[in-house]
Amino acid sequence: MNPMLRLAPLCAGGTIRFAAGLLAAFAALGASAAPMGFKGSTMAMADFSPDWREAGANRAFTARDAIGVGGLFMRSDDEARQRTLAEVTYTRLVERWNLAHAQANVWLFAGVGTMRGNDFPGARFAWTPGLQLDYETTRVYLAATARLYRAASLNHDFGSVRMGFSFYEADYDEVQPWFVLEARRMRQLSDKTEITPMLRVIHNRYFVEFGINNGRQARANLMVTF
Repeated sequence: MNPMLRLAPLCAGGTIRFAAGLLAAFAALGASAAPMGFKGSTMAMADFSPDWREAGANRAFTARDAIGVGGLFMRSDDEARQRTLAEVTYTRLVERWNLAHAQANVWLFAGVGTMRGNDFPGARFAWTPGLQLDYETTRVYLAATARLYRAASLNHDFGSVRMGFSFYEADYDEVQPWFVLEARRMRQLSDKTEITPMLRVIHNRYFVEFGINNGRQARANLMVTF
């Protein structure tokens, strides 16, 4: 088994019903796919596309808990409406099952902050709870994520599912390429399901993804654990 699967905490649109209904879907090594790192580590993450730009970092103060900060820019399909969110976040590893050659996890998210938009004045208090379910081996990963983005009169609930496979097994200090397919959807700002095939490359504590979605928009993701 890949040694990163033994480092348990390092791993790793629509509504919650959207993601939970699809249950869990597949992406990469737990070391790179999880929303937090091992105890004492700092994880930095970024996700960039024309209509969705997100960046954040968190610090794991226990093997199961991390606190951090994040920023998010969202734009409607017609480019008419925009949202920006600044938040403080908390991530919790609720449950982990270490199987013979696989691992499954349940994660909870909580966030509070302010949301601004170009179609309403000022800033509104926002709260962003969420849930992620994932299952991983050294060759296959499944994950489903649901996140509520709520503020006064705003509902931008988000859901995504991912599936992916590695081209070959690799040790922690070797480069490993993956093919990943993601579907995601968000309320109010979009009436479409965004589907993105991506090439993912993992090496040690670095993780990068590049792809083009079904709207012909380029997308790039980055994750680094310090």
